[in-house]
Amino acid sequence: MPRSPRLFPLLLLLLPPLAAGLGTRGAGGRRPECGPCSPERCPAPGRCAAPGIAARDECGCCARCLGPEGARCGGRAGTRCGPGLVCASRAAGTAPEGTGLCVCAQRGAVCGSDGRSYPSVCALRLRAQHAPRAHPGHLHKARDGPCEFAPVVVLPPRSVHNVTGTQAHLSCKVRAVPAPVITWRKVTQSPEGTQVLEDLPGDHVNIAVQVQGGPSDHEARAWILIHPLRKEDEGVYQCHSANVVGEAQSHGTVTVTDLSKYQAPRFPAPGDHL
Repeated sequence: MPRSPRLFPLLLLLLPPLAAGLGTRGAGGRRPECGPCSPERCPAPGRCAAPGIAARDECGCCARCLGPEGARCGGRAGTRCGPGLVCASRAAGTAPEGTGLCVCAQRGAVCGSDGRSYPSVCALRLRAQHAPRAHPGHLHKARDGPCEFAPVVVLPPRSVHNVTGTQAHLSCKVRAVPAPVITWRKVTQSPEGTQVLEDLPGDHVNIAVQVQGGPSDHEARAWILIHPLRKEDEGVYQCHSANVVGEAQSHGTVTVTDLSKYQAPRFPAPGDHL
């Protein structure tokens, strides 16, 4: 049966795409613009910031460094980000050349099996590649979020000395995960000689307490203000912090000088009647 002449134009239209596809497969999946690989023409490899994630270029020929987390990226000449990282622009829209940053595709801090907190799972994986290998899977993600730890006093309260009628100010800074509960207490002695902790402010109308998170992650600061200062406010003040893991405390001393005992005597004026 003779073939219809209408099929020839259709075959001619299909031949170029088929030929291009066959040519790509014959090149082993390489890009047409790459050409044959000539390792001797590759630039001398530099020292990679993260040697554990070195790779080949887009043509699969020359050695090239991949950007670690935080490296600049973007554009044809920009660094390619390592595995698990994406090039994110610091501006809206498409990142101009060299203005992006390699960030982990999975955001958020993680807790490693070594008990250390990592800013991302990508940082944990990179650390695992360079850490000594005790056994396969020696370092892995234990859970999402930073590792929990008991409160640590970063900045203890400093002892102060002032006179009656003025003010006294104490502060302390604590680091902990999860966030700690911070309270102020005054340390006194009972008539029997045992230590007594009085929660503040309590009934003291001249005492104010404030707690605020920050300025750094997993930190909290607490203040106590005594105004006006009285002689009976003298003593030891405790900054106590606690969370589900543990607790910590630090102390500061307030010393008060009573001005009423040091007021100069008033002599009668010449016009005063005796």
